[in-house]
Amino acid sequence: MLTLDLTNAPRWHDLAPGVRAQLRPLTTVLMVATRSDPAVEAVPEDASDEERAVAFAKALARRAVLGWEGIGDADGNTIEPSPKAIDALLDVWPIFEAFQLTYVSKGLLLEQEKNASALSPNGPSAGVSDTARPARKPARTARRG
Repeated sequence: MLTLDLTNAPRWHDLAPGVRAQLRPLTTVLMVATRSDPAVEAVPEDASDEERAVAFAKALARRAVLGWEGIGDADGNTIEPSPKAIDALLDVWPIFEAFQLTYVSKGLLLEQEKNASALSPNGPSAGVSDTARPARKPARTARRG
C-alpha cells in the first residue's frame, strides 16, 4: 500500500555520524525541476552513467537541502548550505552514498514499483512455487559390497 504524507513537511536525514540534513520532500515538482537543471542538461551525451548520477544528485541536493548540522569549513566553523558547499558535501563519497540511499532511492524505488512487479519476499527461494512433482517412493541407496 502506498502511504501518502499529506503534510509534505521537510525531514531530517542522517548522512554520517554527527551529520544530518533537512531536506524537502522528494516531490514530482522537485524531480522535474532537477531534470531540467542547467547543470544536468550540460552533461555531455557521451558522459558515463556515474557522471550523470553525480550531476543529478548535486542538482537535486541544491534544491532539496534546507539546512544541515555537523558541517563546517576547514577552520572548524559551522557553515550554512550554499550551492558550492552542497556540491562539496556530495563530493565526499560516504555522504553521496547516504544521500542516494536515504533520500533519492526511496523516490526511485516507488518509480520502479509502478513500472514493474512488486518486490519478491526475502530469501533465495521466497516467493517461489514448486515445479517438480513429489517422488512416489523413496529412492534406494546403493548396496555396499
